[in-house]
Amino acid sequence: MAASPSRIPLGKIEQQHRDARFAMRLSLFVGVLMLVGKVAAYLVTGSSAIFSDAAESVVHVVAVGFAVFSLWLSTRPAVPRFHYGFERITFFSAGFEGAMIVLAAGSILVTTTQKWRHGLTLDHLRGGVILVLAAGVVNAILGWYLVRMGRRNHSLILEADGKHVLTDSWTSFGVVAGLGLVMISGWKPFDPLVAFAVAANILWSGGRLMWQSMKGLLDYSDPKIGHQIRNQLDVICEELGLRYHGVRFRTTGYRQIIEVHLLFPHAMAVGEAHRQATMLEERLTMDLEVPAEVTTHLESLEDHAEVHHVEHYTGRPD
Repeated sequence: MAASPSRIPLGKIEQQHRDARFAMRLSLFVGVLMLVGKVAAYLVTGSSAIFSDAAESVVHVVAVGFAVFSLWLSTRPAVPRFHYGFERITFFSAGFEGAMIVLAAGSILVTTTQKWRHGLTLDHLRGGVILVLAAGVVNAILGWYLVRMGRRNHSLILEADGKHVLTDSWTSFGVVAGLGLVMISGWKPFDPLVAFAVAANILWSGGRLMWQSMKGLLDYSDPKIGHQIRNQLDVICEELGLRYHGVRFRTTGYRQIIEVHLLFPHAMAVGEAHRQATMLEERLTMDLEVPAEVTTHLESLEDHAEVHHVEHYTGRPD
């Protein structure tokens, strides 16, 4: 049995962590500013659509606060009681953010329905529209930056937060469009109808985040990543004259944890088999597009089927 961690230089990993922490602090700061602006716009206008936008911003600030903690915890080293570290907190963070988004959608639906039943009152729409439009532009830029940083650093926390911010920006643009229709036509029901549309959109977004979180916690294996892993294994094993099977992999939110069984001639010395296995691990971690940790299990080629009670063995992955 051998294991090889990701070959990414320590300095680069530390830089990635610094970049991620800066991005999350920036997201939290901007989120608070957007919340203040949207609440002010709602108090001035009384618009249900603007309320829906402000409600999502409340969720965003709470979720980002938890994400900041999760990001800090995920980069902590392993300890005796947590041998594998804390990276999988990233899935809890994404799930928490998704659940908060769903809660916001419910709040929007209930509040908008009540306001519509009791009569629609809208004032000073022009000023409110300007505030919401400005918030949407800022969030669009921030969301693009967060998603880009998340994918560059292989951080599910950053990417999930960026997607939420982008959703927030589209929400703001939708609100602006709806209130624009109200100002042009004078028909006030456009306001709650836009709020309902916003609630449906963020409900979909929150559900997707929760599903992504559940897949990670259940060790979902992405077929695209699996295809990349097996392609690289085929190339490396052909060069080294090895055979493999039993490939398994999962993600921690930052890196892939890969297990593979290698078969060697029964007469080969353990030391030589271990050397070749280590070469494969190092090659695989360098050749993949994502950070990875590879663990290999060494087996005898001649009696593999007998030991594992397998009638037929082809030499390809199980």
